[in-house]
Amino acid sequence: MTDRPLKIAIVVGEHSGDQLGFKLMQALRAQAGMPVVFKGTAGPAMTREGMESLFPLDDIAVMGFAAVIGRFPTIYRRAWQVIDAIVADPPDGLVIIDSPDFTHAVAKRVRRRLPHLPIINYVSPSVWAWRPGRAVSMRAYVDHVLALLPFEPEAYRRLNGPPCSYVGHPLMERLGELRPDAAEEAIRQGTQPVVLVLPGSRSSEVGLLTEDFGRTIELLSTRIGPFDAVLPTVSRHAERLRQATAGWAVKPRVITDSDEKYAAFRRARAALAASGTVTLELALAQVPMIGTYRFPAWEAFLARRLVKGRFFLLPNLILDRRAVPELFQEEVVPEHLADLMTGLLGDTDERQAQMQAFDEIDQRMQVVGETPSQRAARIVLETIAGKTK
Repeated sequence: MTDRPLKIAIVVGEHSGDQLGFKLMQALRAQAGMPVVFKGTAGPAMTREGMESLFPLDDIAVMGFAAVIGRFPTIYRRAWQVIDAIVADPPDGLVIIDSPDFTHAVAKRVRRRLPHLPIINYVSPSVWAWRPGRAVSMRAYVDHVLALLPFEPEAYRRLNGPPCSYVGHPLMERLGELRPDAAEEAIRQGTQPVVLVLPGSRSSEVGLLTEDFGRTIELLSTRIGPFDAVLPTVSRHAERLRQATAGWAVKPRVITDSDEKYAAFRRARAALAASGTVTLELALAQVPMIGTYRFPAWEAFLARRLVKGRFFLLPNLILDRRAVPELFQEEVVPEHLADLMTGLLGDTDERQAQMQAFDEIDQRMQVVGETPSQRAARIVLETIAGKTK
């Protein structure tokens, strides 16, 4: 052991990566056996853990093709700022977290200039769904992939990618917040059910799905009678959604607080959701659901030609079967959604089949003896040690 601290660079491109990053920093400090110094890009959570970000994360945390094009000069300049900072003061290892369009661009150029630097990719890009050739190309600049989904290591073996280990999804550390207690279970089974309405977190999703979801809720109210609708969202969409839902037959309660969101998950009997991580949250909360996805027309045209996976909902991808109904584009019809939701709200075979599928997801996603962040930190340290011997 040397007298100097272990230096680890962490590069994140959006706030979801910041949440993974701060837990990884905590776990690395606990396991390293020496002081650890971090540098790179960080959001609020990683900043509170002691990393000084090279620039505000909001400079590069953009989603959507048009948004990226509009911010490209800034993103390009910030990428080179990160690359130059890492090369000027080489760390013992580099961890890139999610946001592959940004973080992989950084990793490729760092590898060219520091060919022996260990580079670990935390959160796999979706090589199993589209652009599978990325897996092979990643071998040139990634030494190990830390996967959040249990089927991803096999996908990397099949596609001849770099070594990949399943470390567990961070949601597995929050099961206590997702699972109901006895009183909440009584509400879940009560005569006036709680229905979650989740139209997505991106602006394009909210605009494309809200009208159909509103009509579905109206039809559902005529079929099952009174129920409580709750619409969790992010703060930036709250007022827009309150206005959009003001005329619904069952006006949903719009919430933005994360504690309120998980309380609603623990009480909900069923959910109508846009595709995304929220469908995995619902599965782990054991809330039967209908999953939907609608793109703008030109994006749907590209998706049908580029996306190779058989499913788009995370629960179905994990199980490799259609355990949860998933409706895409023109399939998102309120009458059909209302039919499916009616079945899930009753004591039906459809509801029971989803509950059994959720138990299987639990088993597949378990990480025994370590939390996901602890396992990720252990592999980061082993990769650094193995490459620097």
